[in-house]
Amino acid sequence: MEFKNPQEELERFRSRLAFAGGFVLFCFALLFVRFVWLQIVQHDYYQTRAEDNRISLVPIVPNRGLIVDRNGAVLARNYSAYTLEITPSRAGNLEQTIDGLAAIIEIEAKDRRRFKKLMDESKSFETLPIRTRLSDEEVAKFIAHRYRFPGVEIKARLFRQYPGGAFASHILGYIGRVTDADLEKIEEKEQDANYRGTEHFGKTGLEQRYEFDLHGVSGHEQVEVDAGGRAVRTLSRSAPVAGNQLTLTVDVELQRIAEQAFGDRRGAMVAIEPSTGGILAMVSVPNYDPNLFVDGIDTQSWRELNESAQKPMVNRALNGAYPPGSTFKPFMALAALTLGKRRPEQAIADPGGFNFGGHFFRDDKKGGHGMVDMYKSIVVSCDTYYYMLANDMGIDNIATFMGSLGFGQRTGIDIEGESKGVLPSQQWKRERFKKPEQQKWYAGETISIGIGQGYNAYTPIQLAQATATIANQGVMFRPHLVKYVTDTRSGEKRMIEPEPLRRLDLKPEHLEVIKNAMVGVNREGTGARAFAGAGYVAAGKTGTAQVFSYKGAEHKTETMQAHLRDHALFIAFAPADEPKIALAVLVENGGFGAQAAAPIARQVLDYYLLGKKPKEPAPADEDAVEGDAE
Repeated sequence: MEFKNPQEELERFRSRLAFAGGFVLFCFALLFVRFVWLQIVQHDYYQTRAEDNRISLVPIVPNRGLIVDRNGAVLARNYSAYTLEITPSRAGNLEQTIDGLAAIIEIEAKDRRRFKKLMDESKSFETLPIRTRLSDEEVAKFIAHRYRFPGVEIKARLFRQYPGGAFASHILGYIGRVTDADLEKIEEKEQDANYRGTEHFGKTGLEQRYEFDLHGVSGHEQVEVDAGGRAVRTLSRSAPVAGNQLTLTVDVELQRIAEQAFGDRRGAMVAIEPSTGGILAMVSVPNYDPNLFVDGIDTQSWRELNESAQKPMVNRALNGAYPPGSTFKPFMALAALTLGKRRPEQAIADPGGFNFGGHFFRDDKKGGHGMVDMYKSIVVSCDTYYYMLANDMGIDNIATFMGSLGFGQRTGIDIEGESKGVLPSQQWKRERFKKPEQQKWYAGETISIGIGQGYNAYTPIQLAQATATIANQGVMFRPHLVKYVTDTRSGEKRMIEPEPLRRLDLKPEHLEVIKNAMVGVNREGTGARAFAGAGYVAAGKTGTAQVFSYKGAEHKTETMQAHLRDHALFIAFAPADEPKIALAVLVENGGFGAQAAAPIARQVLDYYLLGKKPKEPAPADEDAVEGDAE
């Protein structure tokens, strides 16, 4: 039998105890070192992270700036409406919540899709709209059942509104949901932080061009949240700053009368203040209602707008390129005087057309106009005079002079998407066509250019700008729609100063010849019927541009299909001695310029100069006689 040694057992126990105690002390030492590291060395770092987890910044979107006309009439504003909003983190089962709400308030499939998109882009504690612009009845229905829907509430939000509906829509443009392309623009402007929470962005018109003025400065709220991401309380709030206000050069009443004058006809009109370049009115009809786009346009409405044969989404004033017809003749005459190709008194015998290269270019008047000098060529709109003149000048001389008047180039108006049009020349044709046989310019092609036909294609705003330049003694201004921008915070006005683009080297006596002839048009020529009894002296020129060529054969407007009828044009400025307004009118497939376009111009000028308000659209003058069709 073996006996244990008590002393030896005691020593072994003490060794184990010492080891266990040392191990415990070592662990506590490690914990102490870690504690020191976290609480002292890394204190600032972890305190910042804890605060970030506890506090979130919620953006507050600012009110969008107003757009008003030159007299203060509001064209674009904001209004408050009730929205039904859900806080996803507090609503429990979202699908069941939305289905329950749909039983009380109408919620469409597009509302669900929009909500899902917003939820993917937002934090769970933010409230998101499931339905916008609730009626009072819908608000009352929800309030009665509110107890059933935790995390759902009624809020008031601001929405963009265009009080005039489709009125001036091509000037104002519209806003829509922010897209990836919009985000790229925001990043380029380094406005990422300012656009947090913003759902809308300007898509066309002034809404697009002045987006970063209209948007304003976003505010924010510091919100304390719990571990589940739920908002507990608001710690601080920085108020947003509303967007700047745009005050336009446009006269809202003139714009209204101009749009009304077209009736149900398609076309465009641009009226300019010659001494500043300020746009007084800019019409493109038919137009569209920009209110449709504010909360996301529905598929059916978009299809109707986009697929309509009337093309209401096209801004004809800036994007439509049309042959100018005989409105080109005063500019051709001015070119002839400037280049020394004609003297005012120099006359030609008009036999009823011009024979060139075996082809007879017919004048509109059978038998011709007899002896025709420059004054008469404009007043009666003699084609033969300009056939001969174009041949004598040559295409490149014509192109160079017309380019100085702004034809074939963008005017620089403060709306994006402007077309250049077509100013034909030998170089243009070489660049335009690929085949060598198509690139050669033929002398016979120059003949039609002289009467505003052929390859000529210009926008109504280019035609208006050139007319304003003649009215303003050869000084050309950049057309602009915004007069000044008002800073919301300071009230300071940032003026959009008139910007002279160039001063043409034109002799005053040459300009007087053209002006006198254009006055003659409205006194005794093709515009006389439209301006009979006017209480002012207006200078003008009618134009008729062929849409379909009959190869020199006669054609009658009344027997043609509507879409093949000639375009009607008219340019004017008044009063002739001290012009306050210059304009260009185009009526698509309207027939003669004297018949369809001149009466519209008369109504516009009557209001602007005399304050006369017509009660109905400008009637077409069925008895008007035109001498300017090719």
